[in-house]
Amino acid sequence: MSQVIEVKVPDIGNFADVPIIEILVKPGDVVKAEEPLIMLESDKATMEVPSPAGGTVKEIKVKVGDKLSEGMLVLLLDSADVAQTAVSTSASAATPAPAVPTSPAAHVPVAQTDEAAFKLAYAGPGVRKLARELGVDLNQVQGSGAKGRILKEDVESFAKGGAVATPAPAATTAGAGVGLDLLAWPKVDFSKFGPVESKPLSRIKKIAGANLHRNWVMIPHVTNHDEADITDLEAFRVQLNQEIAKSGVKVSMLAFLIKAAAATLRKFPEFNASLDGDNLILKQYYHIGFAADTPIGLVVPVIRNADQKGIVEIAQETGEFAKLAREGKLKPDQMQGGTFTISSLGGIGGTFFTPIINAPEVAILGVCKSAWKQISPDGQHSAWRLTLPLSLSYDHRVIDGASAARFNVHFANLLADMRRVLI
Repeated sequence: MSQVIEVKVPDIGNFADVPIIEILVKPGDVVKAEEPLIMLESDKATMEVPSPAGGTVKEIKVKVGDKLSEGMLVLLLDSADVAQTAVSTSASAATPAPAVPTSPAAHVPVAQTDEAAFKLAYAGPGVRKLARELGVDLNQVQGSGAKGRILKEDVESFAKGGAVATPAPAATTAGAGVGLDLLAWPKVDFSKFGPVESKPLSRIKKIAGANLHRNWVMIPHVTNHDEADITDLEAFRVQLNQEIAKSGVKVSMLAFLIKAAAATLRKFPEFNASLDGDNLILKQYYHIGFAADTPIGLVVPVIRNADQKGIVEIAQETGEFAKLAREGKLKPDQMQGGTFTISSLGGIGGTFFTPIINAPEVAILGVCKSAWKQISPDGQHSAWRLTLPLSLSYDHRVIDGASAARFNVHFANLLADMRRVLI
């Protein structure tokens, strides 16, 4: 029997009023279960709304630009053709689509596509499929959608040899930049001075860049630098990894940093807070975010209730989240709710730096590569100790310098002797 299903926005975490940036189907299309129907994009993540079942798209109830929240109607799906879906899909798969259209007007010869860059192009799956069918290299297409997103119209125009689409002007936030009275950004033809290559920013860097710029401009940052003696902790970490080798979990220093951060935030609650107008919201939970390096930029997965978890459990979660981040498979709720962030450059190098606060948080901890130093506690005797550089950036509207120094000292003391976490 025919059954019409109302496809609604599923649980998308705490996101609300998320704009539609692309509709991937049209009435009459036959879709499979879990096939993406529309694409939503917040300032932190891009989300697909999948089809709950196979069937035929009967009527679409939304349009690009509409803002959706959980439970809102997206489209009507006629499930009467569910049985035919597999047949249609199979037949489609058996007939390969031409790599390049036969129409001379639509044919645009392109150089060999850089597959890595193609995958990073700011476009949805429907646009990517169309680009491959038309033989269009997305790296050469200028997107005209929101935030430079490449639309089907851009690909079609490029394939026909038309002018490159002009991107839509970026939306401005009311009040943003008011009173700054800045000079215009310099426009320079760099090719006058030598060879150049134009490479578009990845989607993650575009989104992150806007957030970082807002945070840097609106938050009065101050950074406190200190060092932690992790000689004994590093020895324990190595021993622990030997003991749990068969579990498949490898404990990095990050797991200890997250655990120590949760304990330190409990002692200094103003660091585990957010500003709301003239009020300070003190949070009674400890969700620690960590900056994960990926091929397309930094993302921040969140370890929830870090104060209630052991080192090995935290290490397992950070490993799983880092893997999902590199594969671009993190879910929105895995990047939400953070109360404090740790940005670690320990695997790369450096001494100290100034991390930018991840609003609406009020502080962020940066750590660099540990180093052996000869330290004398009394000016007479010295010993080689492994030290870890700490850089704590804080919102000076909420936290003063003395509190930041005490926070760093307490955090360093915990790393020097993790037994203190139990106190």
